[in-house]
Amino acid sequence: MKVITTPVVKNQEISKNIRRLSVEFDSVIKPGQFFMLKTTDDAFLLPRPLSVNDVNDNIVSFLYRIEGKGTKRISSLKENDKIQVFGPLGKGFDLENLKGKTAVIGGGIGIAPLLYLCKVLGKKADVYLGYKDSENMYIFDEFKSFTDRCIIVTEDGSFGEKGFVTDYVDYEKYDAIAACGPEAMMNKLVSVCKAKNIKCYLSLERRMACGMGACLGCTVETKAGNKRACKDGPVFDSEELV
Repeated sequence: MKVITTPVVKNQEISKNIRRLSVEFDSVIKPGQFFMLKTTDDAFLLPRPLSVNDVNDNIVSFLYRIEGKGTKRISSLKENDKIQVFGPLGKGFDLENLKGKTAVIGGGIGIAPLLYLCKVLGKKADVYLGYKDSENMYIFDEFKSFTDRCIIVTEDGSFGEKGFVTDYVDYEKYDAIAACGPEAMMNKLVSVCKAKNIKCYLSLERRMACGMGACLGCTVETKAGNKRACKDGPVFDSEELV
């Protein structure tokens, strides 16, 4: 990991309140890892954790939703503006655990870190993406470049299938599942995978202040006691979790 101040390559809107930030950064990055990002003008005190959306040579991209002061300030950055990045951080997806047929399942902004995973896994992964409605969809077409099967689900049925993405997964086909999304979606996956004896790996969304495990602000309850999402995760084996 390293801390550098680097130029913005792109910072573009791709959907309602969703933007993709691309910066120069040359390092080995694993799918599921994240960075802490901060503007150089000290407009906000604490850096913001953003998961890696994609990596292309020396360009790393982050997908984020504009929600508060920090992400709003990041959204205002233009090409060649400088930003401080610290990473890559955390434990990403262990590709040794995803050797068989894999289902990659994402919901909402949790879809963000799964594109790079699918890119690395290649055609052996099927993709299931869940959105609230057609107005809140993004990058689903990019997933189709890395998989032969991509199922799109919207809660209101305005695009693709109607309902919840977890209802459309052909669970029996898979050796493992990798997922990121809302807590209700993750809870459903843990329950189903436990009943069907399928390995399940989850990237958990937590608020993080330091990114290094020092502040203990991103605690995750596990069967072995409390762990830190930033240091021990954010990817966990579902069998670990309480």
